Amino acid sequence: MNNISAAITAVGAYVPEFRLTNKVLETMVDTNDEWITTRTGIKERRILKDKDKGTSYLAIQAANDLIRKKNLDPAEIDLVLLGTATPDLPVASTAVYVASEIGAVNAFAYDIQAACSNFLYGMSTAARYIESGKYKKVLLIGADKMSSIIDYTDRTTCIIFGDGAGAVLFEPNEEGYGLKDEYLRSDGKGRQFLKIEAGGSLMPASEDTVKNNLHFVYQDGKSVFKFAVSNMADVAAKIMERNELEHDDVQWLVPHQANKRIIDATANRMGVEADKVMMNIQRYGNTTSATLPLLLADYEKQLKKGDNLIFAAFGGGFTWGSIYLTWAYDSN
Repeated sequence: MNNISAAITAVGAYVPEFRLTNKVLETMVDTNDEWITTRTGIKERRILKDKDKGTSYLAIQAANDLIRKKNLDPAEIDLVLLGTATPDLPVASTAVYVASEIGAVNAFAYDIQAACSNFLYGMSTAARYIESGKYKKVLLIGADKMSSIIDYTDRTTCIIFGDGAGAVLFEPNEEGYGLKDEYLRSDGKGRQFLKIEAGGSLMPASEDTVKNNLHFVYQDGKSVFKFAVSNMADVAAKIMERNELEHDDVQWLVPHQANKRIIDATANRMGVEADKVMMNIQRYGNTTSATLPLLLADYEKQLKKGDNLIFAAFGGGFTWGSIYLTWAYDSN
């Protein structure tokens, strides 16, 4: 039997400097700080203002942060996976460009696209490569420049999303730490509720699609909220149940940062206390692919070797799932 497990051994992160606060949004659309905070939990989000920089810039910064902290030779990286809903370019893989720019000259690379579940699905993918025994260092990055696909005259979406990136390194572990279990799901009926209408093969870009703002995110908020609340909570509870974990056995819930009410509902279903729930939505908003690694970066110093972490995410498509992972190192 293979006794190799895939463990996270390093974390990196990057968020742009510019803060788009609720107060600023009040001057842009018909909304207010109290309304946004009550319904989402968001106070501000970071925005990459430089129009000449895309998602790759965010990803490179997060990867380089990890490389510096780990004192890692990027030439030792075997594989670079990039979860993103906002690639730099169609067709040309953003992950490939990022790998080249960070000096991962011996790695192959590709993008993962499952909306807000990108990083969660990427964890599963990275783990399989490590567990195969053929790969020793897999760099998984979640990065999105959501501001590039948001209509800042649409108050239903512009209040939610921000830009950012996070990265983790997966390596083999023979002590029993790392990814323990996963429960990943999807349902194609959900794509009508959260999507970008134009720009794909069904509706290529045209003068009309641009005029009609069809290249921005559309979200049926009520439907997405309903599905996310029930499904994120269900998969998180299920993974605890089948691994015989009680709420006291879980040190941290690492939930996708889409909406504070969804996070609270997931924690309540799991029976996990509020002080065990990682949360930074108030500072970053929903950074899509970057939410989970940004949480790990923000809470890294509080993590202890052997801690049980439950990850949960929900994204467009629909895609969702939960992962059970044990932390492999003391961060202090």
